[in-house]
Amino acid sequence: MANTINATSGGIVSTGDSTADLNIQTGGSTAIAIGTGQSVVISNLSSTTFSATTVSDSVGNVRNIPSAGAAKTSTYTLSISDIGEFVTIGTGGGIDVPNGIFSAGNVVSIYNDTTGNRTISLTITTAYIAGTDSDKASVTLATRGVATILFISNSVCVITGNVT
Repeated sequence: MANTINATSGGIVSTGDSTADLNIQTGGSTAIAIGTGQSVVISNLSSTTFSATTVSDSVGNVRNIPSAGAAKTSTYTLSISDIGEFVTIGTGGGIDVPNGIFSAGNVVSIYNDTTGNRTISLTITTAYIAGTDSDKASVTLATRGVATILFISNSVCVITGNVT
């Protein structure tokens, strides 16, 4: 049996609809609290607006890209702990993208917080600059530039941003 939240009155009504767990009726605003391990699937809505101040998962706010820590001032090899974060390069720093570490869909961003270009060494088997078809051994990240690396597999990545 499904439950309906009437957004106008805020009441919960049992509907007997066995095809859904929760129906949301439009006409007002309401908050939906979901317990740990629970989820909500919303479909077939029309003229309904949902807003949230914080959308988070077990790692934190999904609208925020957290820093991976202090600026790297020597060559730094990306690690699993950097997934979903941005790594800052400081004076004297550089980045190495290793092979065989990351999985398809992993993403790491890099920010060059220096007044000069910095090198990203691509020791991963195959690395492309987005929109090109040639394997790169390294790329140059521009001053105050940002690059994002999308891992296609554990041996292939695509890098986009202020790189040449």
